[in-house]
Formats: sequence, structure tokens, C-alpha cells
Amino acid sequence: MRHHLLDLSVDPSIRAISGTVTHRIAATQDLGQVVLDLANEITVSSILIDEQPAVFAHANDSLVVELSPQLPEGEEASIAVTYSGVPPETGFGSFVQDEHEGAPILWTLSEPYGARDWWPCKHDLNDKADSLDVIITTVSGNRAASNGLLIAEDDLGNGTVRFHWRHRHPINHYLVAFAVTNYTVYSDVVPLASGDVEVLNYVFPENLADAQGGTVNSISQMQLYSDLFGEYPFADEKYGHAQFAWGGGMEHQTMSFMGGFHYELVAHELAHQWFGDLVTCASWEDLWLNEGFATYLSGLCYEFLAPQYWMPFKSGRRGHITSQPGGSVLVTDTTSIPRLFDSRLTYAKGAYVLHMLRWVCGDDAFFEGVNNYLNDPEIRNRSALTSQLIAHLETAAGISLSEFMEDWYVGEGFPTYQLVWTQDINGQVNAMLEQTTSHPSIDFFEMPVPIRFEADGQMETVILDHAFSGQTFSFPLPFQASAAQLDPELWIVSGQNLVLKVPMAAFNDRESPLLYPNPASADAWMHVGTRINGNVDLEVIDALGRVVLQRNATVEGMRVPVPSAMLASGTYTVRLLAENGLRIELRLVKS
Repeated sequence: MRHHLLDLSVDPSIRAISGTVTHRIAATQDLGQVVLDLANEITVSSILIDEQPAVFAHANDSLVVELSPQLPEGEEASIAVTYSGVPPETGFGSFVQDEHEGAPILWTLSEPYGARDWWPCKHDLNDKADSLDVIITTVSGNRAASNGLLIAEDDLGNGTVRFHWRHRHPINHYLVAFAVTNYTVYSDVVPLASGDVEVLNYVFPENLADAQGGTVNSISQMQLYSDLFGEYPFADEKYGHAQFAWGGGMEHQTMSFMGGFHYELVAHELAHQWFGDLVTCASWEDLWLNEGFATYLSGLCYEFLAPQYWMPFKSGRRGHITSQPGGSVLVTDTTSIPRLFDSRLTYAKGAYVLHMLRWVCGDDAFFEGVNNYLNDPEIRNRSALTSQLIAHLETAAGISLSEFMEDWYVGEGFPTYQLVWTQDINGQVNAMLEQTTSHPSIDFFEMPVPIRFEADGQMETVILDHAFSGQTFSFPLPFQASAAQLDPELWIVSGQNLVLKVPMAAFNDRESPLLYPNPASADAWMHVGTRINGNVDLEVIDALGRVVLQRNATVEGMRVPVPSAMLASGTYTVRLLAENGLRIELRLVKS
């Protein structure tokens, strides 16, 4: 595909389309046929090849055009398809007629498979056209938004107006779009190193104030992305927003369609101009390369521009990911639109895989690798696979990421950690780190796990290179720590982690039962060693012999929780009976 010219007529009050789409194509081999994608519901009235009538067949959502004579390899031709009809509705709508405050609106949203519903095109993620022109003729009083620069706006004098948009960058089929309604127009301006970039906003008149309060955020966001990932890739044309009657947004190249203008949505769709538009996923299996990056970059806006929201962003995404035990970032069923656009897996977990790659590679290597990925001539302005991103990260970091990707991208689930630690009077810390996984596809996640130790304003973070569950570590601290926190900065997707400081005796003697802390001011734990596993019966008996607490419990890493926080101060007996008949009784003082 060399060039697309869409010359279309629409009325936003009528759900229909007519016009001519002309493709300039180049033959990569001797061609006797060209096959385009177009829904059966659309009627094709004629096809011209280099202005000569062509024979064609239209069935099964495919438009087969005969080339006679053949087009030799390396030669170019123009194929003009004249058509009309009422497009079907697939995907997220693809071609939608609606209204806002009584005003009609017509808009397109082609991702992933809806482009063929409204224009004859080639559904191929790996064949971007070099350039695009979109000409929309519509009813006077409306404006048409589309890709690139508006180079002409003509009143045709018969109650219609024509808009001509021109885009001179490679573009994928599903990123071509238009929207028509009674837009109000205003601009924001982004100062960049090479000059100012216009952010052109087409918004509903009734939402002007709200939109103006939201689109202005694109200024600092575009400056941040340009600093981190190279200048906005379409700076010689524009960026823009076109409001449409939908709940989310869509990253149409140079003109994102917006259901609203809140901070994260503005950041997300802008991020797609680098990740999704400049570089597009080469397979729908790899959709996280679009959506994971855009989600993560919206988080980076918090990290660098509004840091008070960075931790809540990470915590919220991690909670969403761990709300279910399974699911891979790799899209295993590309025919399922709900699976493709799964907010938990493609968006949240995709973003967190990038965050963890940053943790494993280190900041400098991560950003260097991502920039090399974007600037790779085999990728820039083209499409990419996950393997190509990982190759650039491996080169920048000097490490292998095969195990990481097998666990976190292909595999399902996440780890839950249990850290037991103690410290002697000389400051030496002994720690044991255990891990369980939420899904059987992965038996262990090898990760560097950060532990932050604290006491009276002192703080030190130690990174444990966790290679197997039950691994022990020993290291000195320059102070006596009173508490430890596992992964305090939320670098790793993990479940409800447990951190326990135990007496030296409990750490060194794994088999002797022990209650701690004792005396206890809140809940306590019973260390039971390795002889007891599974479910146990637990009783707490007061000094008068009355059973004040009775429950079933589960051994968690050689420990059983004793819910003693609600007990009155006094002395108690804690009795445990295991399934294998073992019985433990220990004395507990509740302070």
C-alpha cells in the first residue's frame, strides 16, 4: 500500500456512506489479483485500475479485483473503488450514528477488525500506506475531523461543505478515521525543542469548558514523552482530539477520538502516538505493545508530573491484576474482542510487565532499550513483535530476559511472598523468602525482590535475588531494624504478601513450636515447623478453662495465625490439633 485517498460523502443524521476510495499500490511480486477487505453489506458500483474498468467479485467480506494484464513486480497502479451502503456494526461500533444534545454525529472506530465495514482496505498490520488523504463532504453547519492537516475547507454552495485532510506519514488501516458533527474548535500549543506543535481540539459545544480544562494537560504530557522517547513523531503536522459519543478513547493517528478529557485518558491516547501509531503491534497477539505501553506512560505522567498519584496508580493496577489468579498478557484468542481489550491483562498487566522490565533491566537500560526499539529502522513507522522489543532491552541491559518473559508474558498468574526474618545483636539479619504462585502454569517466578528495613527514621533497602522458594539470605544492617517491608515501591506484581520478624530461636530451630510475639499486643503466630501441613483446628482457652476462640486454620509457611487482637489482657493456652494427630499446646500472654 502506497497511498490512500478517501473521497466520501456523509450526513451525520443518516447512517450511510458513499464515495470513492483510491489506493496507490506497488507489486511486491507479479500480481494477477488484488484482494481488499470490504463488508458484504456495502455495494460496489465500479472499480477502475489506472482509470480503466476492472472485473471484480465481492463475497465473504472480500473484494477480489482482477488485474489484466498482470502488474509486474516493482510496478505501481491505482485502484479506485466506488461504493455506497449502510455499514454493519462490528467491534466497538466501527461506523456509528448517534447524537449529543440533539445534534447528530457520525464517527468511525475500526480497531481491530472494523475498517472493512466502511471502506475497502487491506486488513494487514504489516503493510502501512506511506500517506493518506481524506476528503469528507457533509451537511453545512458540521465539521469533519480526520488524520493529518486540514488543507482545505470549502463551502460548496448547495448546503454542503467539504473538508480535505492530508497526512504524510505511514499509517495503518485501522488508524484511519473521521468524525462529523457541529464541532467547536480551539487549539492548545506545545513548545518542543524543534518548535511549537498545535493540539487541535474538535469538541461538542456543550462540553467546551470541560474539554479546555482537560486537553491542556497534553502540553506537559507531550513534553514529557518527547523527553523520554523522542520528539512527538508527527510534529510537522499536528496532534488533535475529536470528541465522540463513546465512553473511552481511540488513538487515531494525529487525531485521537475522545469520549472525555480526564487526565489519564488524555495521557493514554497521546502515548499511543508513539506506541501503537509510530510503531504498531505486528500481530494482535502482541496488542500489549500498544495498550500496555499507553497505560504505563499514563502512569509515568504521574511519576514525573504529579507524583502524589504514582503510588495509587501502581497499587490500583496491581490490585486489578491480582483480583483473579490467571491470565497471560499474550493474547491467546485474537478472535475475541473482549480478550483483546481485557483491561486486567492487556492494559494493566501489560503495563506492569513493562514496569517490572524496568526494575529488572535498570532505569538507564530500560529507557535506552525502548528508545532503540522506537528508532530501529526495521520498526519505526512500521510494526513490531514482542521479541523485537525484548531483543533491544536485552542488548541495552546485557542480560537474558527469556525466563522473565516465559513467566510474565506467556505464563499466567503472579507470586505471593512470605518473608521470615530475624536479627542478632550484632546487626546480622537472617531471612528466608518463600513463594507460592497463583496459577499452575508457573511453578516459580525468579525475581530480584526488594526489602526495606526501618527503625527510628533509619532505612535501608536490600535486594534479594530470589532463585527458589525457601531460599535463605544473610547480610548485615548498620542498625537494629524494627520492621521490614517487602517491595515497598511496588515494583513486582504479587499477592497478599506476609512479612514476619521472629525470635532468633524460631528462625534457627525450624521444628520446635513457638508463639510470637509473646506477650502479644495484637495478633500472634504459632511456628509449627515442617511436621504439620494443611488444615488444623485451633483453640484459645482462658485461665478459667473456657474456650474463648475456636476456628479452623491453615498452615502458612510453617506458621499458623492466632487471631488474638480481640482478646482481653491475660494469660491463655493456645491449643492446635493437626490432621496427622499431632497436638501442640503453648502459653500466650496478651498484653
